[in-house]
Amino acid sequence: MAKLAATLTILALVACVARPCQAGYGYPNPMPSPSPSPYALPSPPPPATPSPAPYAPNTPSPSSPAPITPSTPPPYTPGTPSPPLSAPVAPSSPPPYTPGTPSTPPPSPITPSSPPPQYTPGTPSPPPPTPGSPAPELTVGYYQKTCYRAEDIVRETVRDTSKGIMAGLIRLFFHDCFVRGCDASVLLETADPNSATEKFGIPNLSLRGFDVINAAKDKIEEECGTVVSCADILAFAGRDATYFLSNNKVFFDMPAGRYDGRVSLINETLPNLPPPFATVAQLKAGFASKGLNTDDMVTLSGAHTIGISHCSSFSDRLTSNSSDMDPTLKSTLQEECKSSSNNDNTVVQDIRTPDTLDNQYYKNVLRHEVLFASDATLLTATDTSDAVSGFAKNAKQWEDKFKAAMVKMGAIEIKTSANGEIRRDCRVLN
Repeated sequence: MAKLAATLTILALVACVARPCQAGYGYPNPMPSPSPSPYALPSPPPPATPSPAPYAPNTPSPSSPAPITPSTPPPYTPGTPSPPLSAPVAPSSPPPYTPGTPSTPPPSPITPSSPPPQYTPGTPSPPPPTPGSPAPELTVGYYQKTCYRAEDIVRETVRDTSKGIMAGLIRLFFHDCFVRGCDASVLLETADPNSATEKFGIPNLSLRGFDVINAAKDKIEEECGTVVSCADILAFAGRDATYFLSNNKVFFDMPAGRYDGRVSLINETLPNLPPPFATVAQLKAGFASKGLNTDDMVTLSGAHTIGISHCSSFSDRLTSNSSDMDPTLKSTLQEECKSSSNNDNTVVQDIRTPDTLDNQYYKNVLRHEVLFASDATLLTATDTSDAVSGFAKNAKQWEDKFKAAMVKMGAIEIKTSANGEIRRDCRVLN
């Protein structure tokens, strides 16, 4: 398996040789077009923004327990099993965060080159499923009868990792949902004998957190058997990483009931994942194709307040005279990104609160202290600029909207028993 993964990674990088390598892991010119979500999500985008893809029902949803009233999970006590969720539980605060040791991933040997290409949205692909059945519904407390400690196990596993990996888990959740929906297709290392998987696509080469998902899955399999999907584990992990990185401030219930996808194709990553040089119009169109509106886009962009980035993803902004980046930040980054061995160094995304999920990102955008062109572009449109200013002033407003946007994103293109499975191992199909 390690040899196959290495081979697929090489194939992904070799793709850069056949076309111009651009900032941020060799994005091609022109960029492919995004795929739409076949399901209409709860909040349609406003008229001023591109509309989400039309609702096209697919298959019957899996049988699941009746919805329960959302509540805060019971406190975690190490060594003591949590009570069954089927029994009444008094609401309480989630477990306290215990910091781990930050980890730094090895830099990728990629050298920045020419300025980023122009991206032109076009015809979405692949096509939406055939109409005929209602879209599946997700439920809070989905595993209360079949594996009542499932969410506790994921929370414990996330809690024991580093802040750097926690940031990676939120990004991993986003990258999964934006390609074929939230179906854990990004976790697969092999699926189609004729294609590498999403994991080895250019935008995904720097993803982190796979080991955390696999560790949680192994524990759940041992305790409950094959009843909890990898897609739900990833959704829970993104929720829990949000909670820990926000210093226990941002907690929300994450509905579950997702099945794992059976398809994962490397060539679907570039058309569906927003590049770091996207314009505001391209960001609006890309999010709208997934059923997310402009407010969702600006809200979820706030996740750039944590984590790290490779210098190649914004190198053009360090050399361009037209860049609006703060001069002091630009000078600092030029030094941090220098490498005598052509390594693609990494830097923190938020220079002020790099390990805390908060609204500092929006203050940084207003100060021109952000890395990506896709961050700076939020000030070029009135609606997104107003949202940035509002979130910079009102942390609680952003926190509440971030919770809702994470749940909404987690409902993109949900798979059912008809077109999915519950994997025994998140890395391979059953």
